Amino acid sequence: MVIRVAHSPDADDAFMFYALVHNKVDTGERRYEHELQDIETLNRWALDGRFEVTAVSIHAYAYLTDKYALLSSGASMGEATYGPRLVTSRQMTPAEAAGVTIAVPGTMTTAYLALKLWAPEAKTVTVPFDSIPEAVATGQVEAGVLIHEAQLTYAEQQLHLVLDFGAWWHERHGLPLPLGGNVVRRDLGAEKIAAIGADLKASVRFALEHRDEALDYALSFSGGLERGRGDEFVGMYVNERTVDYGEEGRAAVRLLLREGCEKGIIPHAVEPEFVG
Repeated sequence: MVIRVAHSPDADDAFMFYALVHNKVDTGERRYEHELQDIETLNRWALDGRFEVTAVSIHAYAYLTDKYALLSSGASMGEATYGPRLVTSRQMTPAEAAGVTIAVPGTMTTAYLALKLWAPEAKTVTVPFDSIPEAVATGQVEAGVLIHEAQLTYAEQQLHLVLDFGAWWHERHGLPLPLGGNVVRRDLGAEKIAAIGADLKASVRFALEHRDEALDYALSFSGGLERGRGDEFVGMYVNERTVDYGEEGRAAVRLLLREGCEKGIIPHAVEPEFVG
């Protein structure tokens, strides 16, 4: 049985899928094929149910519940000291930054949802995630929300941090900010979903237990981060919460989706289903 898995071409996803890519864990009769694309493209493709398993933004999951359920493994969580980061080309107060046009990596991303929860009237423009730092640095836009490795490297382009959304969310709720997760198509049925969930969990655990070899692979997707910083980035987003959301993680997903609905950003109530 071939399972098509789609995920982002960044170091944390590469790290968690290392064991599946290189057949390091026993997956029985299941064979995994991997498709790499930016997260907003994956969010859009998921609306059509294109892949059996795909990484998506937690925000995007609100529009996918008819086709997909959330796998209990594979979460990327922003913590009390880090998450998507709002940066500007010059020093600005948060109030000033909220009043300029802000580049976002896609309107289905959790970065966009967090921004709109923070500043509902903020004007945004969609820019590919890996082009946002340059767009801000060169003045194409005055501000941008950074995801992936740019969260660690923005200062190298003389960009100024205005707000970290992981810290902002934690200050409000005392919970991690659920950014992304892996979803599985419902039409596969409970037995196959359980097996796929076990395979993914085994892949994440293998990477954490064989960190050096998984990191060697992940660094080829790190956008040139040196090993120490690449290891830091992977550690931010692949950890025990990635093995399983846990009660805090599940509560954070429910809260984020509920708040998005209450604020009118998500047009309907969502009750997430965790499987596998």
